[in-house]
Amino acid sequence: MRILLTNDDGIMAPGIRALYKAIQGLGEIVVIAPKTVQSATSHGITYTEPLMVTEVEMMPGVRGIAVDGRPADCVKLAMRELWEDRFGEGSRPDLTISGMNSGANIGINVIYSGTVAAAIESAFLGVPSIAVSLLLRDRKRTQWDRAAEIGRAIIDRVLERTLDPHEVVNINIPKTELADQPMPEVRVVGMNSAPLEEAYERRTSPYGQVYYWAAGTGLTFAKTAPGSDVEAVLDGHASVTPLSYVMTDEARMQTWREKFQNPVVSSPSG
Repeated sequence: MRILLTNDDGIMAPGIRALYKAIQGLGEIVVIAPKTVQSATSHGITYTEPLMVTEVEMMPGVRGIAVDGRPADCVKLAMRELWEDRFGEGSRPDLTISGMNSGANIGINVIYSGTVAAAIESAFLGVPSIAVSLLLRDRKRTQWDRAAEIGRAIIDRVLERTLDPHEVVNINIPKTELADQPMPEVRVVGMNSAPLEEAYERRTSPYGQVYYWAAGTGLTFAKTAPGSDVEAVLDGHASVTPLSYVMTDEARMQTWREKFQNPVVSSPSG
């Protein structure tokens, strides 16, 4: 199996390096990831600037391709060009793994996440994908390698069933601050749909210009639904959530069909 490994924290981030080590033996791993941090860039792609690529040593003995673009750019470029350059015309990854992200991608953060966007782009192009993210509390105490081992154990469980070409699985790991952190309970849950409780600090620059700085943790939600990914991960469990990139609201389709079945009657002009 050939695996495309990417992320949104940048190719030198601790999460992707830890996950690279953890998934050894799963298949042949090719790293194609953003050159710089692209957190919360969602599914943005680059059209008006070139995508510069550079081969880098992401850790001793391991080389990858750094793309000066966004996570979705990395996957699109990998699928359309870079993979064939390496493995021959018509070749594609068998699986894309995106992560391990520095911070949980639960609730509405799934929409904002570049990590999840990379996974969704892969599935959209017909290669199944898994996004892996880690809840952070104390970054200095975070045990990246142990968290990645937990992620690998969950990935192995996910792959016990053959994934469909357009399938996306979102994995979130609870905070991991012990080198021997016990394996958490895994819960298959839905995405919490409440908005974040956010604020902006109003500041003034030395030149008198007003600007705003985003404040908050990014994990304070207006409401935590029982049985959701937010509840599971904040309670110390790992979450597994199947995602879909098809955004049609099927529940309202018939309502709108009925509305537009009736011809519009124009009012007579006065």
